[in-house]
Amino acid sequence: MIYLNKILPFFISPIFFIILLILIGIFLNSKRISIFTLIITITLSMPFFSNNLIHFLERDYRLKKIDLMPDADAIVVLSGMVRTINAKQGLHYEWTDASDRIFAGIELVKKGKSPKLVLTQGKLPRSLGEPEGSFLRKVAIDQGVDAEKIILTGKVENTEQEAFQTARLLVKSNPTIILVTSAFHMPRAKQVFEAAGLNVEPFAVDFRQETRELTVIDFIPTAEALKDTSFFLREMVGRVFYAFKY
Repeated sequence: MIYLNKILPFFISPIFFIILLILIGIFLNSKRISIFTLIITITLSMPFFSNNLIHFLERDYRLKKIDLMPDADAIVVLSGMVRTINAKQGLHYEWTDASDRIFAGIELVKKGKSPKLVLTQGKLPRSLGEPEGSFLRKVAIDQGVDAEKIILTGKVENTEQEAFQTARLLVKSNPTIILVTSAFHMPRAKQVFEAAGLNVEPFAVDFRQETRELTVIDFIPTAEALKDTSFFLREMVGRVFYAFKY
């Protein structure tokens, strides 16, 4: 069941849809279907199209100034910013685009917005190495955060588990948290954490929508744009999944 909302997106992904259209076109020997498939592929692969989809995911949030954030019972930083690399000296950890999460959490603690920094122990069954929170704890301490202020959840595999394990750690009734995660992820993360009984002050980071002028390049298909379109559909499946559940 844990993988349902991770496997399901494949069946509505652009790649699956394109492959399905190609197979139907071959089976029916239809030029119209082939032309339609080409048009769909070009459209889904245009940066102009995918950028607008990413904008839709992030439209509810803007980057906030830390000084303007209210105080909270805890700052909660969600996993999803580290990948494991097999190096000569053993496993090595590298940052992904979402590394803004931990550094924002560290800065919030240093600014005195909360005496507690909760790091979630994200680790999928297929992952190698220590849970992400254990690695991030070392990073936070190296950056000057008092080790006594850092709390780790148990191992978690999705946003829902992060929310309910965090709620168990904060024994105060209706605690208020500053939730730190990527802007695209914040809507469903906020929904799940509120369902777990937490008052959420969102602090969105890792914005993917770049502010720049529109050029002819935005209408030239790229693999990266197709990847962003797939990313959009995957995130929307996650939102729908939790919307029905909660």
